[in-house]
Amino acid sequence: MIDELNFDEKGFVTAIVQDAESNEVLMTAFMNREAVEKTLETGYAHYWSRSRQQLWKKGETSGHLQEVKEIRADCDTDALLLKVHQKGVACHTGHRSCFYHTLKQDDSKWATEDPIPALFQLLYEVIMARKLNPPSERSYVASLFSKGQDVILKKIGEESGEVIIASKNGKKEEVIYEMADLWFHSLVVLAHHNIHPSEVIYELQRRFGKSGGKDE
Repeated sequence: MIDELNFDEKGFVTAIVQDAESNEVLMTAFMNREAVEKTLETGYAHYWSRSRQQLWKKGETSGHLQEVKEIRADCDTDALLLKVHQKGVACHTGHRSCFYHTLKQDDSKWATEDPIPALFQLLYEVIMARKLNPPSERSYVASLFSKGQDVILKKIGEESGEVIIASKNGKKEEVIYEMADLWFHSLVVLAHHNIHPSEVIYELQRRFGKSGGKDE
């Protein structure tokens, strides 16, 4: 099959990457013969970086891997469609898809969608950094990871209880404070499982899309 691909004069084909379940277009990249072979061999998407002039495995450093479920070629065999299971986000900006700009005819500016609050993205990156590279100085997050899953989950239980108490007290400031603690420790749980917050957002979007207008 690879011999039948129509690589351009520089040895590339365009790769369009699509979510295997939702059909959302996630990104585009370039693949040479080596990238195609490595992708078929490993089952994970590999591309060719024209700027770095080297092969790269998507998500190798970030953990946002693309498990390839199917590869299709177009009619001219000069473009590939990769249908993948995206772990985390596809875009380096923190968006799930690279196609988050919307071009409007009556507006010279891009309209952007950002389903993940920037602060959530920043917090998650810091938490993952503490997990993967514990600092030499004392770090609360690093200590949670070092103590293991049971301690992390215990904190979720404690913080959930605090939210319940704050809500029963009926004080807005207490609810905000305790909910912030719960959300933060929820991000720690996600990081423990190498799950990006966008995957939770995406699951909520998927449910909403299938709700038929009924609140969930």
